[in-house]
Amino acid sequence: MMADNSKRLGLRGEEMSMSSQPKRHYTLEEYLALERSSDARYEYWDGEIFLMSGGSFDHELIISNVQDSLRNQLRDRNCYVLGQGMQIKVPAAPPYRYADGSVVCGKREIEKFNSTDMLLNPVLIFEVLSPSTEGYDRGDKFRCYKSIPSFREYLLIAQDRPRIEHYVKQTLRRWDYEDVEGLESEIRLPTIECTLLLSDVYRGVDRLSQMG
Repeated sequence: MMADNSKRLGLRGEEMSMSSQPKRHYTLEEYLALERSSDARYEYWDGEIFLMSGGSFDHELIISNVQDSLRNQLRDRNCYVLGQGMQIKVPAAPPYRYADGSVVCGKREIEKFNSTDMLLNPVLIFEVLSPSTEGYDRGDKFRCYKSIPSFREYLLIAQDRPRIEHYVKQTLRRWDYEDVEGLESEIRLPTIECTLLLSDVYRGVDRLSQMG
């Protein structure tokens, strides 16, 4: 997920450098007003508002490749692959987060909030890592996602080399970890009974096309 962590936002959404603007705590109501009035996406974190900026070509291509692979495998199985615009309710960090992609199976649990839909029950979430957000995706954001009762699998997908880190929930406090690298490799996703081939995930990423 791409977020511009170098800038905070003014109350009306103006970008202001962190060096020139003193840190200010925004209320949830101010954040929601900004979301309603803007076509851009923002995340609210501990009183600060961050613009979720557009990603690089490779970032968006990898997201599309993962979504295509999962959709092809999940067709006719009552599971759905959702994109970056889906708001995911996160009990540990209300009201919601945006993920690069998620999967929901069975009955879709939706809650209306701020005139839009929040998904309550994703089983799998994936993020494509970027330099500005890698620490957040690995740390605070993952910890927040863990508060979602249905959440079972997490994928962290690198851009600079063919590598996917895979977490699978075993118990409330235990997540198994797998680190897979190389275009010849694959990852099995037990929760949704799918397999991701890294050659599919990185198809079209020119700088990786000759790597194995």
